[in-house]
Amino acid sequence: MQTRDRIVRSAAKLFLTRSYESVGVTDLCDVADVRKGSFYHFFPSKADVAKAVVDLHAGELERLLAEDGDDGPAARLFAVADAVTVIQTGFERRFGRIVGCPFGNLAAELSTTDDGLREHVAGVFARWEAWLARACRDAAAHGVLRDGVEPDRLAHMILAQIQGLILLAKVSGGQAADISTGLRALIAANLKEGT
Repeated sequence: MQTRDRIVRSAAKLFLTRSYESVGVTDLCDVADVRKGSFYHFFPSKADVAKAVVDLHAGELERLLAEDGDDGPAARLFAVADAVTVIQTGFERRFGRIVGCPFGNLAAELSTTDDGLREHVAGVFARWEAWLARACRDAAAHGVLRDGVEPDRLAHMILAQIQGLILLAKVSGGQAADISTGLRALIAANLKEGT
């Protein structure tokens, strides 16, 4: 594994299992087995490595969503629940518990202290909400959504539900399966019966 990737993956683990604020550059270098000079060669600051961690996690979700076949608009919405569950199940298996959403964790921790990182995370959320909105609009265009369901509002609700369910699972010691069940229930409640 290349040095930059080792730093990013080490930071991803530490930020998930500890917190952004509690992890210093020295910790990152120790876990990645690199010298500070190497760290600063790739990342001018800890915030820059945090942005790379956000991009790493965002890329994984986007990869899972892109792998989803085109089984129709309802299946595309349920694929979101499946992708989130795959990721959270991986964290659960790796760390022995739900450790939260990498973006939600950073957003909650830094939203009032680091505007650059907050904006980066907000950009990822906006991208996902736009993807969800397209999927919800497609479902509406195909007559899959219940009458009166507004696609953009549903997209926002799905994103909020993802974050809320992950947070609740994290603090209650829940499981990834609980997240999947909740997301699928929200989606199903907004689809016409028999869809």
